[in-house]
Amino acid sequence: MQDKLITKKKSLNFKGKLEDINAPLIMGILNLTPDSFYDGGKNDSLETTILNVKKMIRDGADIIDMGAYSSRPGAPDISEQQEIDRLLPTLLETHDQFPDLKISVDTFRSGVAEIAVKNGACIINDISGGDLDPDIWKVAAKHKTPYVAMHMQGKPRTMQNSPYYQDVIEDLLLHFSTKVQEMKQTGLMDIIIDPGFGFGKTMEHNYEILKYLRSFELLGYPILVGFSRKSMIYHYLNSSPQEAINGTSVLNTLALERGADILRVHDVKQAKECVSLWLKVNSPNRTMFIQ
Repeated sequence: MQDKLITKKKSLNFKGKLEDINAPLIMGILNLTPDSFYDGGKNDSLETTILNVKKMIRDGADIIDMGAYSSRPGAPDISEQQEIDRLLPTLLETHDQFPDLKISVDTFRSGVAEIAVKNGACIINDISGGDLDPDIWKVAAKHKTPYVAMHMQGKPRTMQNSPYYQDVIEDLLLHFSTKVQEMKQTGLMDIIIDPGFGFGKTMEHNYEILKYLRSFELLGYPILVGFSRKSMIYHYLNSSPQEAINGTSVLNTLALERGADILRVHDVKQAKECVSLWLKVNSPNRTMFIQ
């Protein structure tokens, strides 16, 4: 087991450019939807959205993850064209102003992913792990972009209707082991594993996954976690998404201790501080300085 843990892949190919993951990365969330659970409607104009992108970059974001389809439970469905229309203006403007910025597209549709990658995105973040549109793997393989394979039980509108697992850790490991083999057959090699906190899981499932997060290193790929301001925090603490920043920072730190390589967050500055302090303790010769 130790040998497998040591050989976890620590580099990613971004459209032909190989980069090592020398320290945990921060993925800033940029929701382009009117109804996301925490910040829906926040980016209601292109000018406001670009200002928020600039702030995340100043705060230390390594990646900006743009999503134009709300995946919260009960959210209404939108067409592929509506998703593209929401996404494209911000993607084009961001790539124009920051050509070296790593932009991720949060979509489960291969058509949306294809257009996004051709217009500046270099990562595909799929909440369904290919279950809703397996052709998305071919898009990632063709363009040599890292692909975030998230686990979701069910579909966004129904995923929280009585989720069940025999053993959540064993079930997810079996799921990802099978998926990885299928993805590799399409030529997709740069895979990132996301256990999918809050996507078809009860609160107990979520905390069980976090407790045993290091188990997913057995798969041999970088691990992404995303529990920023989610109900697993604020429901447990009897608070709200707006009050969940401290809980998010605590869980981000616990995830780093358990092998997380990428933190997907709404609050970039606080996540960057978590990474910096964690590196200070664990890698004193490789300290990150916060400006």
